Amino acid sequence: MQKTARPASMMDETLDEPPTSAVLLDNCHFSQVIFNNVEKFYVPGGDVICCYTLTHNIVPRGKDWVGIFRVGWKTTREYYTFMWAPLPSDVHGDTAVQQQIQFKAYYLPKDDEYYQFCYIDQDGMVRGASVPFQFRAETEDDILVVTTQGEVEEIELQNKNLLKENEELQATCASLQKQNTELQEELKKTQKLQNGLESLRSSTEKMELELNSLKKENKHLKELDECREAELHQFKEQIQNVTSEKVNLETRLKTALDRMDQLQSQVLNYEKDMDNLVRMDHDKTEQLESLKGENRQLCMTVTQQKEQKKELEHRLENLKGTEANLSLRLQNEQQQNRDLMKELEEQRHLFQMLQAKKNESDEEKQKLREENDTLLRHLSQTRDVSSFSAASQAQAPVPAPEAGCLVFGNPYYAAEANLESKAARTDSIRKCPMCDDIFPEDIEASDYEAHVQSHLLECPLCNETFEKSNQQVFDDHIFCHGLE
Repeated sequence: MQKTARPASMMDETLDEPPTSAVLLDNCHFSQVIFNNVEKFYVPGGDVICCYTLTHNIVPRGKDWVGIFRVGWKTTREYYTFMWAPLPSDVHGDTAVQQQIQFKAYYLPKDDEYYQFCYIDQDGMVRGASVPFQFRAETEDDILVVTTQGEVEEIELQNKNLLKENEELQATCASLQKQNTELQEELKKTQKLQNGLESLRSSTEKMELELNSLKKENKHLKELDECREAELHQFKEQIQNVTSEKVNLETRLKTALDRMDQLQSQVLNYEKDMDNLVRMDHDKTEQLESLKGENRQLCMTVTQQKEQKKELEHRLENLKGTEANLSLRLQNEQQQNRDLMKELEEQRHLFQMLQAKKNESDEEKQKLREENDTLLRHLSQTRDVSSFSAASQAQAPVPAPEAGCLVFGNPYYAAEANLESKAARTDSIRKCPMCDDIFPEDIEASDYEAHVQSHLLECPLCNETFEKSNQQVFDDHIFCHGLE
C-alpha cells in the first residue's frame, strides 16, 4: 500500500520513517535503478511524476523508497521528502521493469535549489540517482535584441572567452575532484588511525585497572614480605613506562584528532568550492546558450531587414511610376482647364460682339422712332387737304394709332426683339467648367468661384489642384510628398 510522503522537517522516530544509513556515497551503487524523463525544472504548485526503471541487478523489497535530496547530500538521512516504492508484479524477474510514483505538490520544496531523485533500498543503501533539477517557474528568454555588427563581433569574442574559461573551469574542477579523492583517502587513513587510538585507549584503561590491582597486590606483598621490594621496584618502573606511553598515546591521539578536524574543514571548503564552480559552470553554459539564441535572432532580423529594404525599393519604384502617370494626367487636366478657359474667353468675346450689335440696333431703333414721328406729323397735316380721304374716313373710320407707333407697324420690331432676346440669353450664360451647371448673370463672382473650387482638391504642400473625382490621384500625390 502506497503511503503519503512527508517533508523531512516533520520526521520522527516512528514506523512511517524510511530505513536510512550513514554509509558514504563511495559505497553506493547508482546504476541499479535508472530514472527516466527527468525535467530540468518543475513548476511549483503542481504534482511531480517520477519515472524509473528497475534493472535486473536489483531485487525490490517492501521497504524500498524514493526520496528527493538536495544536491550535496552525504547520507540517506538527509532526504527532503519520500514516497514508498511500489512492488512490481514480478519481483524476481530477469527483465527491466518500468515504475512510477507521484509526489504531491504540498510536500515538494519551495526554493530554487537543485534536487535529485534517489532510490533507497530496505537496508538504507542508494541504488540509483537522477540528474539534478529545480523547482521554479518557467521564464521567457526569447527576447529579440537588435545589435550592430560591432556588437555581434564583441559577442562572438565573449563566446570564445567564455568557452576558454569553461575549459579552464572544467580542468580546475577535475583537479579539485582529484584533490577531493586524495583527501577522502587521507580521511580514511585518519579514521583508521583514530580506530587504532581508540583501541589503544581501551588497552590503556585495561592497564589502569591492572595497575590498581597491582597496587593492591603490591601492598599485600609489602605486608607479607619486604624482600619482594626489588620485584616491586621493577613493577614500578613498568608502571612508569606504561604511564609515559599512555601520555605519548594521548598526545598523539589529540594531534590526530586536531588533524582530522582540519581535514574535515578542508574537505567541507573543497566541497563548497566545487559546488560554486559547478554552479558557475552551469550559469556560464546557460549564458552561452542565451548568446547563441540571441545571435540566431540577430541573423534572422538582419535577413528580414534586407527583405524589407528590397520590398521598399520595389514599392518606391512603383510609386515613382505612379507619380509619372499622375503627372501626365495632371498635365492633361491642366490642358483641359486651359481649353475650358479659352472657350470661356471665346464666349465672353461673343457676348461683347452681341452687346455691340445690340447697341447698334438701339441706335437704329431710335432713328426709326424719329422717322415715325416725322411721318405721323406729316400725315396729320395732309388729312384735311384731301376730301376723298375725308369721305373715306367717314365711311370706314380708322382707329388712331397709339402714340409712338406706326400705322402699319415697325418693320424692325421683330428683328429688334430677336436681337434683344439673343443678347439676354448670351448675357445670362455663366457655365461651370467642371459640372456644366449654368448660372445667371447676376450671380456673385465669389459664389461662382466657390462653386468651382468645391470641385477641386488643393495640395497643402505645393498648392497644386486636382478634381475631386481624382481622389486616388490626389492621395498618391500626397504620399509622394511623404517619401521625399
